[in-house]
Order: sequence, then C-alpha cells, then structure tokens
Amino acid sequence: MELSEALQLRRGKRLVFTNGVFDILHAGHVQILSQCRALGDLLIVGVNSDDSVRRLGKGPERPIHRLEDRIAVLEGLRAVDGAVVFEEDTPSELISILRPEVHVKGGDYVADDLPETAIVRSYGGTVVILPLLEGRSSTRAVRALGLDQ
Repeated sequence: MELSEALQLRRGKRLVFTNGVFDILHAGHVQILSQCRALGDLLIVGVNSDDSVRRLGKGPERPIHRLEDRIAVLEGLRAVDGAVVFEEDTPSELISILRPEVHVKGGDYVADDLPETAIVRSYGGTVVILPLLEGRSSTRAVRALGLDQ
C-alpha cells in the first residue's frame, strides 16, 4: 500500500500502527496484530525494507522473504488493513506523517527506549507495549531451520 492510500483510509478513524520485519510470520505475530487491531478502527503496519532489515544486524541471511512477499502475507491477514514500507532504520518519519493514535510494539521493547515514542506523545498519541507469545520468534525459527549459518 502506498502512503497516500494509508492516509486516505485513515480519515476519521482511530489509527493503530505497528511495525517490524515480519520475515517469517508466526503465531506471535498473528496474536500481536490481532490485539493491535482491537485497539482501534484501522491497523496499518510499517514494514522494514530489505535494506533496512540488513542494517538491523539480524544476520546475512535476512530477510528470508523479500519485501513484496512479506507485504502480501501481512495484507492477507484479517487484522491488517494495509502495510506501508519504510526505508529508514526506525519508523519515526512514517509515524510523523500518519500520526496514529496508538503505536504498538511487542514486549521485547520498552516504550521510553523507542525513538518514536517522543513523536507519538508529542501529538497526544499513546504507545502500547503488548506481551509476546512465549517461545515464538522469527530468529528462533531461522535457527531451527538451520538458515542462520
């Protein structure tokens, strides 16, 4: 989805935003995305570009799935209204444009440590940290499949 499309969808709706790589989708992702959607009228997901994933230091094999595939899978989920790509290392610029009422991250983050928290709070939005589903992670799946070598 283009940013302009996300802005059109947003009109008059309580926007929830989350972001990530979403490289190997697992039950933890689905749970978080469903919980995100329940916090508002519209869920837009920011997706790291392939270059941005490589800069995150997740390993030379990442991303496993190319950007177009990651977006197709996300947009195929009932909870997700659209996915928007960002090239930067953080979604701060995207958040500044979309101005979601709620920005959600998983429990492996601390709100005050996120660079985007100050932006969200500056216009009256809230940052919500949701608990992770125990034992589920893309990194763990990559290791289990032997793709991290």
